Amino acid sequence: MKRAIIYFLEIIICFVLQSSLYQFINLANVMPNLLIILVVATAYMRGKTTGMTVGFFSGLLVDIQFGNLIGLYALLMMLIGYVAGFANKIYSRDDYTLPLFFIAIADFVYQFLYYILEFLIRGRLDFLYYLRAKILPEIIYTVAVSVILYKLLHMINHCLDRNENEEE
Repeated sequence: MKRAIIYFLEIIICFVLQSSLYQFINLANVMPNLLIILVVATAYMRGKTTGMTVGFFSGLLVDIQFGNLIGLYALLMMLIGYVAGFANKIYSRDDYTLPLFFIAIADFVYQFLYYILEFLIRGRLDFLYYLRAKILPEIIYTVAVSVILYKLLHMINHCLDRNENEEE
């Protein structure tokens, strides 16, 4: 129960930071995707089920606030959480480079699927422009921010694991 409350608070904090502080932390008209960092880090540390759950609720918040169609972002984030959860088998507490790689891949997949669902269907076919102007800068910015945020999420997960082991 304690872990669920912590996940809920993490989702709310990342969502509020991502949605309300946009004008203060954006660089080159892009912003780090804190929810992707949260979903991938959680899935990497805890597995597919937890990654899907955190992804679903993160995407649902984005759908409620910004989406035209309820469930689209929830499905995308849940899919990313599920796929990133496969990496839990190779999870190591000492490795900080592999999760950054997974976050970069997940952000690319998220942006690519977003392009397909939002722009390609409407007939906007200039993918190279979208890749240069939006996807690559956001990936770089997200990975740079994830260096700090992943360390924080890792420490929280380690404290929760330690508390669960002490209770047993």
